[in-house]
Amino acid sequence: MKAEVYNEIAQVPKADWDALASQFSRTQSRDFWAVVEKSGLNDFKYRYAIFRDESGKPAALAAFYTVTTDIAIFAPAFLRKALALVRRLFPSFLKIRMLECGTPMTLTSPPFIMRKDVSLEDAVEALDKLLLGLAQAEGHFLIVVRDFETNAEGYCSHFRARGYHLVHGLPNTYLGIRWRTADDYLASMKSYYRSKVLKHMKRNELAQMRHEVVENFDDKAELLCAQWMTVYNHAAEFQREKLTPEFYRQFSRQMGAASKAIYFYSSERLVGHALLMLDGETLRWLYFGREAAQNDSLYLYVAQAVIKTAIGLGVKQLEMGLTTYPIKTDMGAQLMPMKMALRARSRFINFFVGFGYSILNRPPKIENKNVFKSRERIER
Repeated sequence: MKAEVYNEIAQVPKADWDALASQFSRTQSRDFWAVVEKSGLNDFKYRYAIFRDESGKPAALAAFYTVTTDIAIFAPAFLRKALALVRRLFPSFLKIRMLECGTPMTLTSPPFIMRKDVSLEDAVEALDKLLLGLAQAEGHFLIVVRDFETNAEGYCSHFRARGYHLVHGLPNTYLGIRWRTADDYLASMKSYYRSKVLKHMKRNELAQMRHEVVENFDDKAELLCAQWMTVYNHAAEFQREKLTPEFYRQFSRQMGAASKAIYFYSSERLVGHALLMLDGETLRWLYFGREAAQNDSLYLYVAQAVIKTAIGLGVKQLEMGLTTYPIKTDMGAQLMPMKMALRARSRFINFFVGFGYSILNRPPKIENKNVFKSRERIER
């Protein structure tokens, strides 16, 4: 397959992109990537490739980018503390500019799209040749293809055959939605977990908390981003993309009814928000922000409001994202393993990549809880 590479999304033929992406996740849509490109996140530099078959028809599509990333991004707490001390003197220690294929925010599995009649082996070969060629030409130390959840296990063997190391990242979390109302959800929980939820909900009720779901929130972009930065700056488990007010503006304006925010008020003050994206039969909880960092029950109240929104929208599942696993699993979410494919541009260095990653990073084990009276099962 022949690759055509574009430096801006406006250059990519719209008909070709839409034809390939129409049956896939909204996170692989042209609209979503236009939002990402315009948002000014970190030092991301985006490019896009359409792969054509011998007849010239679009066969596959991949979005990829360069970004400076901490190669110990999933390091355990003790190592993160040690790195923080070293980085007082050497701010860029273990931070490298790498070439990634996937999405810079949320998780998209599989990470690229192709026609159903195209050979997966051929698509992986074409993508690998493109990424490796760019890494060698531009001097990128590491190539990352992410993410592979259980629905993309078949992809992993093809990347492994081409010299990639398949490693575990942070697991994603999903809640299968099988209730008609929020009361049905609570009634289905075992008494121990239900009592924990109700206790925290009562605290928020006494604090006069309330919430509302909105689709247009571009007028509050600065405030919402400031709330998100409060959470970002206090994150203990994981820090990656740094959002901007422009991201909130573009997401609200460009994604239409798929973009939703839940505002959380204490009395009449907006003290937090959750950012959501409706993606077919899945509701994705993308981000959470709050006015002040403190240890209270707000996050649990937010999570319950997100679940209630998912039930009201009639989706089949709620993606709850990375981190804060104890709270999410207490509410019934199941951890879903996620893998990434890594390789260095140098064959010699590539030999050590898998081992080096395992030393620097310790993703949590998959430990799910039996929260409901009848065990919750998620089919993907």
